[in-house]
Amino acid sequence: MTTPPVDAHVRLDTHPTHPSAVTATLTGTQAHIPHVGLEADGWHVAAENVLVLARIDHEEPYWAEQAARQLAADGITVEITPRLREAIDEEWTWANYPMPWCTRSEIREVSNQAQKIYDDIRHGRLLIHAHAQDAHTTVAVGTYLDTGKNVYLHGENHLRQIANVFDSPARALTAFEEMHADTMRPGPAPMTDTEHDTAEARTSPGTPATTPELPAAGTDTATADTAAGAHEALFASFIEDNGEWENYRTWSDDASVANHETLTLRVQFDHEARRQDTAWTIASYQSPVGERTWHATATASTPTDMIETLLKSLDTDTAWTERTSAPLTERTLATVTRPLTEFGWTQTINGHHINWPAPNGETGLRLDVAAAVGATTARTGPAWTLWGGTAEQPAWTIEFSRHTPASVLQDLTYELALTHSAQTTRRAPKAPRGHEAIRATTPVTPTPPTSGRPARSR
Repeated sequence: MTTPPVDAHVRLDTHPTHPSAVTATLTGTQAHIPHVGLEADGWHVAAENVLVLARIDHEEPYWAEQAARQLAADGITVEITPRLREAIDEEWTWANYPMPWCTRSEIREVSNQAQKIYDDIRHGRLLIHAHAQDAHTTVAVGTYLDTGKNVYLHGENHLRQIANVFDSPARALTAFEEMHADTMRPGPAPMTDTEHDTAEARTSPGTPATTPELPAAGTDTATADTAAGAHEALFASFIEDNGEWENYRTWSDDASVANHETLTLRVQFDHEARRQDTAWTIASYQSPVGERTWHATATASTPTDMIETLLKSLDTDTAWTERTSAPLTERTLATVTRPLTEFGWTQTINGHHINWPAPNGETGLRLDVAAAVGATTARTGPAWTLWGGTAEQPAWTIEFSRHTPASVLQDLTYELALTHSAQTTRRAPKAPRGHEAIRATTPVTPTPPTSGRPARSR
């Protein structure tokens, strides 16, 4: 059966300013079809209907030809410029390649695996816990977030490989520290020159000026300052005003990581996050090589006053020494929600969710009881969620895992109630800073909603 033609034309050419990178210019009424396929293969959108393939292994001409063959097989017209055809046909090899026994195809396979590791790090699938200098190259240890696989990485750029695999992050970090204690540093290593060039190529040529997105429906005016610039300035001032934190740039210019001097607290900021994307990720660890105890995420559209309060809450001993007990307790629940109840917010129950919406319905707190008490290991979602906009389709969210200290949560609920409550005539509750330490001991089981159906027996 003949594949019907697609009204799309793809012109592949060499990048005008970055050697080895390749551009794809799409035209036609069905240009979206090759656009989707190229993006899925690792091409990056640089402008409207212009994509760039930029790799750390400099094998872009080869993979561009593979893409051209697949597009042609799908009925899409593909044009390869003479300059790119010359690059495709060029015979070359790496100078002083450390594995001289490999054939050209085997060398390409090794570098492609290194490219996949680089992409996993860049896209956040592989979290790098620490790096070190080993002789003349870089080594690192990290965890694949989707599979939980813990890996020891050796090498840079097209030579980076998985050299070892561990059962847990703690074992991986312990072994890494034993081998590289003298040069070990937290987080990912600084970008190499090759990675810098590759990142630059992905954003050109002809990147259009960005148009600010309009606030989502239902978003209050307090979210107007949550544009990228406000969050950028907040992250910069956080680093400048807190000398115990040190900023590290990640493998790409898309994100920065700040590590506390204790190496048990970490703040990651995504510079390129869009409104509904996760822009802030905060994690606490038992020790520099210990398991993660709690974590939080916030979207790019979150009001900066909420983010600032969250960052300030990290400047306490409880941020990394105290953990909310599991299962959930009456004391913890009362501590977290005290600012809301003092402002007159009322509690509602919907299934395994307990909600504290603001009287005006424009913001609120949601507790996932099943996640908070660890009722099922299959539930990996957040235990606590602060939201703005509407509960069904929030304009912004801050999410916390179940072991988040109650003191951190209370700081946020106080700011939420103080800034976003409609009950402005009510006397403001006492600020939670300096509240008593939580020593939660009594488990609580929220009363399920009355539905007229008999309770399920166990």
